[in-house]
This record gives sequence, C-alpha cells and structure tokens, in this order.
Amino acid sequence: MSEIIPDLVRHLGVLARIQLSEDEVSQLTGQLDAIVDNIAKVSEVATPDVPATSHPIALHNVFRDDVPGVTLTTAQALQNAPDADGDRFRVTAILGEEQ
Repeated sequence: MSEIIPDLVRHLGVLARIQLSEDEVSQLTGQLDAIVDNIAKVSEVATPDVPATSHPIALHNVFRDDVPGVTLTTAQALQNAPDADGDRFRVTAILGEEQ
C-alpha cells in the first residue's frame, strides 16, 4: 500500500518552502514512494543480532606520533609578505570595518 500521496508531497513542499509544479509532484510521489518501500524492505531484514554498519569494510584510524618538526622563524614566514605589521601579516579588511 502506498504511503506517499500527491497531497503529502505538496504539503512537504510547503513545509520546505519549495514551489512544486504538478509534474514535479507526480514525479516526486513515485520517487518518494519507492524510497519508503525500499526502507521497509531493509527494515524487514534487519535483525538485532546484525550490527549496524556505515561501511562494508571495517575502518580504523592510523595515527602517528605528533612530533614537532622544523618550523619557519617569524622573519622567514614574513619575508615575502606584501605587507607586515611587526610579527603579523597585514591584510585588507574584508568586513568593511577595522578589527
């Protein structure tokens, strides 16, 4: 039995503030109905003894030690800057006001 009807699609369009044409309502009714049917089929198969997964292959993070390396000095970082103020880069304001 179809759970998605054109009136429901129109209502969802109003809630989402999307103006839908009748062709779009007709198309979305079929598409959303197919989605709901597929979700119902998956729900029938899902059992409590099957763990939920987001990926078919288990993933794990590979971490390395966080070891500080060689960094630039302030002078080296600023040497090619078009404009600098002391030990900082100077850039033009983008918000229309000085920070």
